[in-house]
Amino acid sequence: MSARSTTAPTSRTFTDAVALRECEAEVFDRAFTATTQPCPWPKAYGGDMVAQALVAASLTVTDGKSMHSMHSYFMRPVDIGAEVRYEVELLRDGRGYSTRQVRGFQNGKPVYVCLASFAAGEPSGSFQATAPADLPGPDELPTSAACLEGRTGGTMTGASKTYWSSGRSFDMRHVPGPVYLTVEGGQSPHQAIWVKPYDALRPVEGLTEAQRDTAALAYVCDYTILEPALRVLGLAWADEGLVTASLDHAMWFHRPVSMGDWLLYAQEAMSVEDGRGSAVGRFFDTGGTLVATVVQEGMLRAGSGR
Repeated sequence: MSARSTTAPTSRTFTDAVALRECEAEVFDRAFTATTQPCPWPKAYGGDMVAQALVAASLTVTDGKSMHSMHSYFMRPVDIGAEVRYEVELLRDGRGYSTRQVRGFQNGKPVYVCLASFAAGEPSGSFQATAPADLPGPDELPTSAACLEGRTGGTMTGASKTYWSSGRSFDMRHVPGPVYLTVEGGQSPHQAIWVKPYDALRPVEGLTEAQRDTAALAYVCDYTILEPALRVLGLAWADEGLVTASLDHAMWFHRPVSMGDWLLYAQEAMSVEDGRGSAVGRFFDTGGTLVATVVQEGMLRAGSGR
């Protein structure tokens, strides 16, 4: 039995990440601290900041509105396993909408900033994009752990292999195949990923289940959104010399989401130019309902000679 199989994968990494603590505000109206979670890279995972800022903003909206959009910039690398202080500015509270600015600080410098908007909701017509058809279901696809079993190569270490296999709180199954060591499935600008927490999400103090599940969606989306841009270039995560970083991130929450079942994350690269790649992703539930849309641009720096 391999070492990674002795401990069952858990979604606790995510719920630990979004357990915020209120502190005295120094810049804006309210402030909270959160701790970035372990990962085998030189800097913290960007989804930590997106989800933590979402929670910080949500904790200041007390009239029942739900977040419908957030727009983020990643300004500096963030230390792993260290506190980030999120300062929240209460920009507006109206009858239909509320707006917040969130700024993350670490080591005395701003590292992250976002604007978030919350809506009360009202009757309207309805339309949504259509989910991709004829894709294999999650039960027909291998887990990340199965894809990496017995394989080595590139810059992958034992720590990164374990992290990709079972350390990210969510089971992620790729269509047509992952891009961990090689680009499996060809250099297409399209891919899809089935996503589900490894186990039932734990309660998070101060959050409703709906707020926690919204935060989970924001957390998991950043892991793979740049992969279509890597795929179209023929680049894999373990390629020597590859450096990536999230630059900005936008997310719209169209409908309520439940993280108790699989979600289909359909992704497409939009552009790669000047060392940056842009991609769009859409989350659909198993019934084909569109629940959220993500757009992100990131830095893509390939090794010499690529």
